[in-house]
Amino acid sequence: MAVHELKTVAPYFDNVWQGKKTAELRFNDREFAVDDFLVLREFTPGNSTGVGDFTGRTVCVCVTDVCDYPIGLRNGFVMLSFYHLASLERRETSVTKL
Repeated sequence: MAVHELKTVAPYFDNVWQGKKTAELRFNDREFAVDDFLVLREFTPGNSTGVGDFTGRTVCVCVTDVCDYPIGLRNGFVMLSFYHLASLERRETSVTKL
């Protein structure tokens, strides 16, 4: 079992957040396995410079299946099926100095 922290952009992130999406196509550069945890962090791509930012929303899921069927997927890619564990939203707080 491993924990993988991954960037995910909208609308894909929104669908996982809402529980509508339970699978993710990813390049298998991390040796994903059943029972691994994915920490999906919402990411907004940047402008032409490529600089983006995390929004503070995070979804934690547990991998239930890793499909690497060679006929249906490009070499090196896997389809990860998962179930939703938790959704977290970091809220910025402002501090007023007295």
